[in-house]
Order: sequence, then structure tokens, then C-alpha cells
Amino acid sequence: MVYSMTAFARHSGEHIQADTQIATGRFIWEVRSVNSRYLELHFRLPDAFRDLEPLLREQLKQRFQRGKIEVFLKYQAQEQQSQLRVNEALVRDLNNAADQIAAIIGPGNTLDVLRLMQWPGVLDGHDDNEVNSKAMEQTALSSFAECLTALSNARQREGQALAELIRQRLDQIDTHVAAVDKHMPEALATQRQQLHDKLSEFKDTLDPQRIEQEMILAAQKADIAEETDRLRTHTHEVRDILNRDEPIGRRLDFMMQELNREANTLSSKSIRSDITRIAVDLKVLIEQMREQVQNIE
Repeated sequence: MVYSMTAFARHSGEHIQADTQIATGRFIWEVRSVNSRYLELHFRLPDAFRDLEPLLREQLKQRFQRGKIEVFLKYQAQEQQSQLRVNEALVRDLNNAADQIAAIIGPGNTLDVLRLMQWPGVLDGHDDNEVNSKAMEQTALSSFAECLTALSNARQREGQALAELIRQRLDQIDTHVAAVDKHMPEALATQRQQLHDKLSEFKDTLDPQRIEQEMILAAQKADIAEETDRLRTHTHEVRDILNRDEPIGRRLDFMMQELNREANTLSSKSIRSDITRIAVDLKVLIEQMREQVQNIE
């Protein structure tokens, strides 16, 4: 599967407090990815969630091998009303204790409601914004994982589109190489005849064997069968690489260099204008592929 390094994903998730089932806040993640030689990670997190960065880095390293990835987090807290909760069991115990003491010290139980409210533990102050930090972190990480899945899917879609463009250009290269092979016998025959006619002017002063050697040497210099064979081999290898289930960007980049080298040699050996034009077209196609490959992981 081919993955691009260029993509964007956005995901939001709510934190639900377990005891009240009330949403206490929302995490909004945005992740941007562009091409890079290595894996570069950058974070912009609210101060309250900076401790999550090592865990976020680990998630990213498990999913991606290359690319400059920027992570943004926005946290929106939900406004909740504070409440006071009465410890009814403790109040009953205190009231019973007061009755028992009153029975001992005499009538006139002086324990009133206000004093009961002041007793430690009778009233518990509770703020719905004070939620369990571990649960918050888990919600944040879970929401971040969903965002990374969306990012990975976007990189995959973009990568498949790039792979298709590269395959189209590989087909065009093969077509051009076949055209070169078709033209070469005629081109070599024309070159041989031209050289023969030119050397014939000196046949009285040159050894016929030397003339034949010169013609053979010229034909060898102009022969591009080796270059066309390598071009076909390289296009086959690129197609094979595109089908691998691993990061392939660096392999493809190397293959683009090899293809370009053969196209340059083909151009330097050209003995006809039509073959020269084909060599130029080959270099244009290879450069187009190279630009696409720069975005592949």
C-alpha cells in the first residue's frame, strides 16, 4: 500500500464523567503532515496537557516512518454548576449520638442544623469540572488515535493517487523505449551507410580492415540496446516497489536516479533527431515521477 506524506485530519471527542454521565469537556485535534526526509514531530498543546506529549509521540512513531507532522490540540471545558452533597448516613449517626448524649447529660439537645452542617464530612463540596485526570488523559489519547486513523486514511488515499500517476508515466516510458528499439535498426543502418560513404573517399589511402573496424566501433558507440534494456528493467522494478507493503519513498527516489541516468546516456548516444526527442520526453516523464515520489512515505 502506497502512503503519501501530505495529509490533514481533524477529530473531536467529548469526555464524559463516569459518575454523572455529563460531558465535562471536548478535545479538538488537528494533525497536518507534509513531506520530509525523516519523521519530524511538532506539538502545540495547552499547558494542562503537555504531559501527554511522550504518549502522543509514541502513537505517531508506531504509525508513521517519514513526514513532518504537526499536532494541534484545543480543549473546550464545559461550564458546570457546583453542587453540595449531604452525607445522610453521617448526619443520622451524629443525630443518634446527640440523642444518646442528651439522655446522659439531661434534656435539651442543643445540636442544631447549622452545627451539623459544620461537622467535618457532612457536606462534600463537588465541582463537575474537577474530573479524574487519568480518565481525561485516556479520553484525549483515544480521541487522538481516532484522528491518526483519519490521517493515515488520508495519506493512503493520496498515496494511491500518486501511485496511479506514476504507473501511467511508467507505461509511457515503456512506450517510448519500444519506439527507440523500433527506430534503432534503421538508424544504425543509416549511420553505417553514411560512415561507409565518407570513408570510401579515402579507400585508396586506408586499409579496408581499418575501415571496417571504424564502422564497427561507431556502431558500438551508437548502440543503445543496453540502455533500453535497463530502462525496461527499472520500470519493472518501480512497479514491483509500488506493490510492497512497506515505506517505499526512498527506494523509489533511488530508482528515479537510475532511470534518469539511463535517459541521459540514451540522449548522449542518440544519432537521430527523433531518438533525441524521445530521450527528452523520457527525462520529462522521469522528472514528473521524481516530483511525485518526494511526497511518498
